[in-house]
Amino acid sequence: FFVISGSARVVLDGLPPALLGRRSERRTGVIGAVARLLTNRQAPEARNLEEYRQSREVGERTSDGDGPRVFLQDVPGVIDEHSTVQLGAGEFFGEIAALGRSPRTASVFADQESELLEIRWQGLRDIRRRADEIRAHIDALYRERSLVRHLQEVEEFRGLTGEQLERIAEATVFESFGSFDWNISYKRLAEAGRASDFSDEPVIVQEGHYPNGLVLIRSGFVRVSRSVGDSEQTVSYLGKGQAYGLEELAQNWRYEQQRPWRRTLRAIGYVDVLRVPTRVIEEIVLPGLPKETARKAEGDLHRAASSAPDRAAQLETGVLERLMELRLVNGSEAMVIDLDRCTRCDDCVRACASAHDQNPRFLRHGPQIGRFMIANACMHCADPVCMIGCPTGAIHRDLSGGQVVINDLTCIGCATCADSCPYHNIRMVEIRNRHGVEVRDPESGMPIRKATKCDLCVDLPGGPACQRACPHDALRRIDLRTPNALAEVSAR
Repeated sequence: FFVISGSARVVLDGLPPALLGRRSERRTGVIGAVARLLTNRQAPEARNLEEYRQSREVGERTSDGDGPRVFLQDVPGVIDEHSTVQLGAGEFFGEIAALGRSPRTASVFADQESELLEIRWQGLRDIRRRADEIRAHIDALYRERSLVRHLQEVEEFRGLTGEQLERIAEATVFESFGSFDWNISYKRLAEAGRASDFSDEPVIVQEGHYPNGLVLIRSGFVRVSRSVGDSEQTVSYLGKGQAYGLEELAQNWRYEQQRPWRRTLRAIGYVDVLRVPTRVIEEIVLPGLPKETARKAEGDLHRAASSAPDRAAQLETGVLERLMELRLVNGSEAMVIDLDRCTRCDDCVRACASAHDQNPRFLRHGPQIGRFMIANACMHCADPVCMIGCPTGAIHRDLSGGQVVINDLTCIGCATCADSCPYHNIRMVEIRNRHGVEVRDPESGMPIRKATKCDLCVDLPGGPACQRACPHDALRRIDLRTPNALAEVSAR
């Protein structure tokens, strides 16, 4: 956002969830959970309409032709109670989160009549390509505010001094691969019955080429593959915070060899990469590499040289390709059903309904991979594209557990989240009052709809009711971002 006139105010210490249109954190105890079972409403999608009338969480919502707006009710109170910084004309904000596809680190509101230019990610990307000054400014901000902190979390850099991390940050190159709106092209492929394949995925590292640096995944997912004859075979995948290339770099430095990349890395969807040049790794990192990390690097190369299988090769043939094809590696809490164990008793569906006022929040249906079904239940993705474009902030991450949840009170039924979800895991439902009568908009006469989905029973003790209710241990919630997650379930 570029401030043209007026001013905007950045809240540095965070605002309460209710002020932002988000669901306030609440946990139900055991007694409350039992009471809920006894007082569930019988009508489908029934709501207490009085809650909507009494709700003043985000103040008035209006539409000026460009979409709904959310207003803070007590701006002077917010300024008095919170630490804020004012931005004036000529300044901009939000560029780092937009480029990194990462959550906003602060809330910003207009404290007077202001005019701002909103620049979509694609526009910001093109401006950076054509305007050297803006690119240098944005890169400098990221290096100053975020890069060193990010490097501190990299396992290979632990133990380095602040000065060494600064030197690495100065030399680090920023790279992006793939489409920011990957979910749109993915849905088009799925609707056309076409599978996403290697040709859709830009190459980050090419097997057989010279290693030009350590690759750090800043956001997104990367397919790791190897050549098998005239084709490629998926052996693993990497996600945010993981690195690739230390093994080759360590071997070449230690033995003065020129071992090429042993794997190909391809971007799945959209990927942000930090590439630390080889010379910097050799000068700063490798001389002080911890012994256990060095031994791991040597061991990884030894296994690769002896054609030993990768960790993810424990999975059945084709499973990894299928996970990539369907983009399921995005899911941190995927509902996986072992069809060999499942007796189709539907206890999981009934348990889900009991926990949500007799309204199940998932479908026991979905794509099958071998003997497993990935049910149509929210996976609480690492890259939740459903959150992009929500005009009121109703769909958001829970601050304590990281689950993607929807605040029913501030959802306006626009279906932006449901249309964006590439997995069809968000449904729009027509709400009713406590007597089961359909609620309609007084002006248009159309039924009022709300977005619903699995919330992982975030407010209940014991976690997801569906998993606890399964009598045959056929249903599991697993993190598909790690290659071994499905392999461990397969080995049961």
